Amino acid sequence: MKSLFLTNEYPPHIYGGAGVHVEYLTRELAKLMEVEVRCFGDQESTQPNLTVHGTGLDAAGWTSPPNLKSVFGAVQRSLDFNTRNIDAQVVHLHTWYSHFGGILAKLNYGLPMVLTVHSLEPLRPWKREQLGGGYDFTVWLEKTALEMADAIVAVSEETKCDLLRMFPLDPHKIHVIHNGIDPDEYHRIEAPEVLRKHGVNPDLPYVLFVGRITRQKGIIHLVRAIEQMNPGFQIVLCAGAPDTPEIAAEMQAAVTAAQLKREGIVWIQAMLPVQEKIAMYSHAEVFCCPSIYEPFGIINLEAMACETAVVASAVGGIKEVVVPGETGILVPLDQQTESPFEAVDPAAFAHDLAEGINTLMADPEKRRSMALAGRKRAVERFSWTSIAHRTKALYDSLVKA
Repeated sequence: MKSLFLTNEYPPHIYGGAGVHVEYLTRELAKLMEVEVRCFGDQESTQPNLTVHGTGLDAAGWTSPPNLKSVFGAVQRSLDFNTRNIDAQVVHLHTWYSHFGGILAKLNYGLPMVLTVHSLEPLRPWKREQLGGGYDFTVWLEKTALEMADAIVAVSEETKCDLLRMFPLDPHKIHVIHNGIDPDEYHRIEAPEVLRKHGVNPDLPYVLFVGRITRQKGIIHLVRAIEQMNPGFQIVLCAGAPDTPEIAAEMQAAVTAAQLKREGIVWIQAMLPVQEKIAMYSHAEVFCCPSIYEPFGIINLEAMACETAVVASAVGGIKEVVVPGETGILVPLDQQTESPFEAVDPAAFAHDLAEGINTLMADPEKRRSMALAGRKRAVERFSWTSIAHRTKALYDSLVKA
């Protein structure tokens, strides 16, 4: 048995949860079977049972609009994925960037196609800001790939519900396999020098955000909540990789406005290396995940594994990770509308985020209790080893069929 992974992200080029998923799942699967990864970039490596081939892109002569280059670049790379001979028994797709490549592999090489849903394009309408008309293409491509897939992996029960609500799919081909965590890597450490390096005072408590600057992650709502947070603690925003120049400018304006009203706001405009990220999680009193759409939310697991209490929005798969009152506080959103973007009352959401953070920052005993319970839950319920075994069993069922 050999599986071919098609993906945009793979180390060292990772900027989101899908890339983290692919990195750890392929590592664990390689202990059970042969795995090949074809990804965007210049990676090239061979390890026991795991080979990686990066695919570059020369767009120097392209005259298409800038916001379409990522779309056409994905199609070009998907074609390149297939011109290299494929000798796997199953192809496994991750994010819309790879879907065209998977369709080509299924039709041309006769492979069963597995598609992991990390997010759904119709539930991310703000992507039109980034892709223009390319967004319509990604919506069509995702729908086509989902309907053609032999098996679909949903990273949460909520994602499975979204799939069945939005697409005419056979529920029997949708399999819920959660994301995971490596508890041997993600655990509490003492590294105050990392905080100092990034301008954070290790002697003062802080609330932490880690993530991309994108509508989906709700970072602007968190920044606007700062003025309602109690004094006496820092707010550390590890936020980089903005989707568009417009949201980058909006973020800059919001942070600047907040800093005029309050001291102790530290904005780290980069995606930190893993060990530095672990240090940030470990020293934080509270981790905040204000996402307005989140099929799973690996960042909450990372924080919990590092023994940090969580304040998160009660959306998507987050509700399957964070146990309210036990490992953190869940902040509700109005989920009556189909689009999560339209479901947010900005003023109410900012108020509720601040209230949740203030509640935990004022209660050291509760924070510690949640921190320990969070670590226990992460270790016991979300192991990459068990996820790899379930994934291989899915492959086996398709190949034998």
